[in-house]
Amino acid sequence: MPILQSIVHTIDKAGSDTPATLTPATAAMGDSPTMSELLAGFNKAFHGKSKTWGRFAEGDDVGDFAPRLSSLLAGDQDFVTFSRELAEGVKALVDDHLPLGGHLLIAHDRQGDTEYLSLALLHQRQGFGLDDDQNVVTVNQLNLTQPSLAARINLTQWQEGSPSRQYLSFLRDRGGKKLADDFAALLGAQEGVDASSETRTLLKAFSDYVEQEDLSEEQSREKTDAVIDYASDQASRGEPITLDELSELVDEQQPKAFYDHIRQQDYGLSPEIPPDKRALNQFRRFTGRAGGVSISFDSHLLGDSVEYDAQQERLIIKKVPTALRDQLKKR
Repeated sequence: MPILQSIVHTIDKAGSDTPATLTPATAAMGDSPTMSELLAGFNKAFHGKSKTWGRFAEGDDVGDFAPRLSSLLAGDQDFVTFSRELAEGVKALVDDHLPLGGHLLIAHDRQGDTEYLSLALLHQRQGFGLDDDQNVVTVNQLNLTQPSLAARINLTQWQEGSPSRQYLSFLRDRGGKKLADDFAALLGAQEGVDASSETRTLLKAFSDYVEQEDLSEEQSREKTDAVIDYASDQASRGEPITLDELSELVDEQQPKAFYDHIRQQDYGLSPEIPPDKRALNQFRRFTGRAGGVSISFDSHLLGDSVEYDAQQERLIIKKVPTALRDQLKKR
């Protein structure tokens, strides 16, 4: 993960009633093992959080961030000037919404053939270390896991005009809705698909497909594990779920079958879906076999189509599968 350019500006603010001040860095930093580890740590934490996905607005709502970013990538503006102007905008957000300042990290890096721009307002937290005499001392550390503001832009996808147009992701769960809205306005970001809703719809489509194909318990479990492993890996890398790739995993013999199922049933899913890790973690299948009875169902159905009475040790199925219902009627 070579870092092409990075910089850290400091925004100080002593309290809610104190205006923020910007102490800008005067030069960009290049790649280094330490900065690479820091950025990797931030990316890992960022990918694990619930985010809003979208793109830059167009027309009258475009704002000035995207044009300046375009100038930066074209070589018409230097990185230090670009980052300083962005830091001024973040300082205004700190003034309006946050009681304390922080350190604004801006990094332009490349992973494989893809370039990214990441930005995060990081705060310090107290940790512990050892001095030269092996005494325990307190040390300040950058907290990578709880930034007040953070965003990541897939620059390559943006410049290539990807059909999915979900190349920008940013946090909305820190500091309140007004801060999140103003941060989106600063970036000129327009929300796209709802990652959580899209992920749940995809998992619902997969459940329907498993039921339609009448797979064995072992096959169902294997395919579920393959889907969750792939989706979780994409989430960890900050990459979208691609329906074509996922369909091949679901059925290697008929690589287009699951994709065709999604299109024929009209789930309204995009070709590329930003994964929501929380929805993925909540999804699993309950399975059991005993005394000639085999039961398998997805966890999200518990409490809806399926109820479990722990005291009576009874499983109540409210919506009997059509194929099973037809068999029971013919008995």
